[in-house]
Amino acid sequence: MTLKKFFPILALCLLLIYSCRKDKKTQDTDHTKTSVVKTPAKDTLSTPSVPQAESFKTGIKAEDFVPDGYEIQYDAEGDLNQDGLSDRALVLRKKKDTVSGRKMLILLGNQDKTYRLDKTSDTAFPAEYNEYGYKMHDPEDISITKGELQINLYDIGPNGNLFSKFKYLNGAFILTYVETYNMGAGAHSALYYEPMKGKLIHEMTNTMEEDMPTESKKIILKKERFLFENTSPDEVAANAYNNIHGE
Repeated sequence: MTLKKFFPILALCLLLIYSCRKDKKTQDTDHTKTSVVKTPAKDTLSTPSVPQAESFKTGIKAEDFVPDGYEIQYDAEGDLNQDGLSDRALVLRKKKDTVSGRKMLILLGNQDKTYRLDKTSDTAFPAEYNEYGYKMHDPEDISITKGELQINLYDIGPNGNLFSKFKYLNGAFILTYVETYNMGAGAHSALYYEPMKGKLIHEMTNTMEEDMPTESKKIILKKERFLFENTSPDEVAANAYNNIHGE
């Protein structure tokens, strides 16, 4: 066979080999694409990154957020996050268990007149009764003034008055102020505490003397950020008293 006849045959063989390899490469590519599509679906199911649906709960009225077995005891309205929209603060109690703890919900207003659940706390508002059935504070009230949630609890007995304030700061709902007033045998005691500033003032009034002199003591503490979700103003005040007495 001459070289002139051999080259066309060689060229035809090379073309057939290239065609077969191209088909195989196309099949491999299709297989790889199928694997890539399946893998993310499997990862999404095994490690979900979407928060709980409760975080996105919305409603038209406050009652839409009340769990079964609970009722609204106190309700305050005002602009908490300073966006020009009306927000709500709710205190919930169980209908059939007055000794159990109470919940607080913070509902932020939306442009379409609905609300979204933003914060929940089982500690910001104390139980209504102690374990012996004694009412802890009477009266009680909550209000929203100048962007602050104010919780006011009154008692002329051993629990005394407890006033606290929470405010939104960079998306977090922070305890900014605690005040207590107690009347004991022979003395009245008052505490004024700003946790974020670390400023604590304690006043003691001696009622045994005719002019009832008052001694005031200022203490600088470590600056603290107490979140609404897990803060008890009563415990914060008790710890502040411990700092006064060096405990």
